Amino acid sequence: MRAETDTAADAVRDPRQRLCRRIVGYDWDALTAALDANGWAVLPKLLGARQCAALAEGYDEDARYRSRVIMQRHGFGRGEYRYFRYPLPPLLQTLRESLYPRLAPVATRWNAMLGVDDAYPDTLEAFLARCHAAGQTRPTPLLLRYGAGDYNCLHQDVYGAHVFPLQVAILLSQPGRDFDGGEFVLTEQRPRMQSRAQVVPLQQGDAVIFAVRHRPQRGARGFYRVNLRHGVSALRAGTRHTLGVIFHDAQ
Repeated sequence: MRAETDTAADAVRDPRQRLCRRIVGYDWDALTAALDANGWAVLPKLLGARQCAALAEGYDEDARYRSRVIMQRHGFGRGEYRYFRYPLPPLLQTLRESLYPRLAPVATRWNAMLGVDDAYPDTLEAFLARCHAAGQTRPTPLLLRYGAGDYNCLHQDVYGAHVFPLQVAILLSQPGRDFDGGEFVLTEQRPRMQSRAQVVPLQQGDAVIFAVRHRPQRGARGFYRVNLRHGVSALRAGTRHTLGVIFHDAQ
């Protein structure tokens, strides 16, 4: 086995097979059950500390990104984020390609429960071909950075007609050491009910899989649609970085 190094560049170039094995090693039956029950599930320690640090340290490397968004200017909250450009960094490409086929069966089953006759392809490449044929050609994976007082308003990441119903966020910073506050928040709205908020506890390297905009919920007359939004509560101190892995591309 190749010896590990301590450089940021080597941390990002984690061998594809090692990361793929890590993803395969999770209990996907349990994760699927959690997604069905709550609309979210956590992959503990998907990335190591050096990988997280390397990604966060690359925030200011302009050549990696296609655009930068200052959230206050658009009413999105406070903080900023940057969309990666193609080709994606190797680690990010591996995450996207390896997570997609684990989630596609869940996405297709959810569609069937909601009466949507649309099955998702087995591979990310085939799904992106659909997006690109419809004019959704801009990559959506992004890196977010928050400072003290920053927050992200509740929202949904929908970028066009083709939407993969699950996405992933990976916390790159360590709560209590790098920042305080800044909890990942999900809200869900069921028909004729008050909204429910959930705080998802995350540590550095943990990934949360969650519904982009809705999930099925069984009711007395079959399945109905539960709408979800996600955001980040205000940071009290420090700096928080998050990697967002979205599977559909943007218009």
